[in-house]
Amino acid sequence: MLGISPESLRLLPAFAKIVCEPGWRWARREKPMANFDLFYVWSGEGEVEVNGVHYKVGKGSCFLFRPGDYTSATHHPQRPLVLTYIHFAVEGEIKAVPERYRMLYDTVDFEYMLSRYVRLFLVSTYAAEEEARLVLKSLLIQLLRADNQAPVEKKASNQLTEAIHEVANYIRQNPGIAHRVEDLSTRAQLSPRYFSMKFKELIGMSVQTYMIRTRIERAQHLLMHAGMNVTEVADALGYRDIFFFSRQFKQYTGRSPSEIR
Repeated sequence: MLGISPESLRLLPAFAKIVCEPGWRWARREKPMANFDLFYVWSGEGEVEVNGVHYKVGKGSCFLFRPGDYTSATHHPQRPLVLTYIHFAVEGEIKAVPERYRMLYDTVDFEYMLSRYVRLFLVSTYAAEEEARLVLKSLLIQLLRADNQAPVEKKASNQLTEAIHEVANYIRQNPGIAHRVEDLSTRAQLSPRYFSMKFKELIGMSVQTYMIRTRIERAQHLLMHAGMNVTEVADALGYRDIFFFSRQFKQYTGRSPSEIR
């Protein structure tokens, strides 16, 4: 949820990670929900009904029930649902609310944060409620991010997306290396042509542009905070020609390196 601070999240008592009993069912409420409930399925099979809409659920199924929702659920007794649910209220105006339902496929970070939230209250932990609000806000941001991903990124496989993002991070961590597309594509285990195409789709710019921009951003940081002069920065980032470095720097920043320095 955007536009709200962690302090505006009011944590309510109902939260847990549970293995549902074979005969478990969540009976339809006579009154609608008064607050929000984040509901995540770790494993098992079942069906959730929200406002008359039925969803088949399994690992990765995630709901954000809202005030006014009518809900119910059942599950397969031989494949019981394992659930985490977090009940909370929001004080103040909300600018964006995650969708009610989605299927999460890249679940590692999300499940880690859910586990962290529950563990905070298992024993008496210093500042548990303050940290829990931060964790809950992070969970909601992850849901909003999933809702607002570009269509092409949603269609790309998780493995492909992770490979491209890993290479982009590698470039950013090593701006002074004269990276070759062939080497980067090998790192991603893709052909150079396919790698270049997918890199531009997922990152939003070509590999070459990303390498230059990353190098110039690092140059700005070194000039402003590392006490290095223009020649030292150009050399550190692999530029053999200081005049070429200055022209490229000004092309991307609108200022010369000496002005930044």
